[in-house]
This record gives sequence, C-alpha cells and structure tokens, in this order.
Amino acid sequence: MKASEIRKMPPEERVRKLVELRMELVKLKMQSRVGTLTNTSRIRNIKRDIARILTVMREEALRKSSVEAVTREGTSEGSQAVENKQ
Repeated sequence: MKASEIRKMPPEERVRKLVELRMELVKLKMQSRVGTLTNTSRIRNIKRDIARILTVMREEALRKSSVEAVTREGTSEGSQAVENKQ
C-alpha cells in the first residue's frame, strides 16, 4: 500500500484499515511463534503499512492544528489591532 493511496482514503477508512492490519499482525505473530507461518516477509510489510497509515494520520493532524493556530493568531491579532485603535 502506497502513501498516496492512504491519503486518498477517508479518515474512517484509514482507521478501519489500521485496525484490520493490527489484527492481521497479531495473527501472523502467533503463527510465527507456533511455527506455521510460511511467508515471513508479510509481517514486515504489514508493519510498514501500519507505519504509513499512522504517518499520514499524524501529518493531517499536524496540518489541521497548524491551520487552527494560524486562524487563532489571525483573529487575535485583528482584535488586538481594533483594541489598540480605540
């Protein structure tokens, strides 16, 4: 799964996919411990997909908070300018 594909997903879909991948990772780790896992690289790929999803989610959270901070700064500066003129 590519980061560009993850960015196109709606947030609810990302969360659902994250939960799904974590459950699959638990199952694969269990198979690895028991000795029935045939494709060991699948664990590595799932871990990377989980990391990609978390990274995209974090990027969006930071982007959202920075936009809110800029918005708050703009309104507080504007209100201060009005107060200073009075």
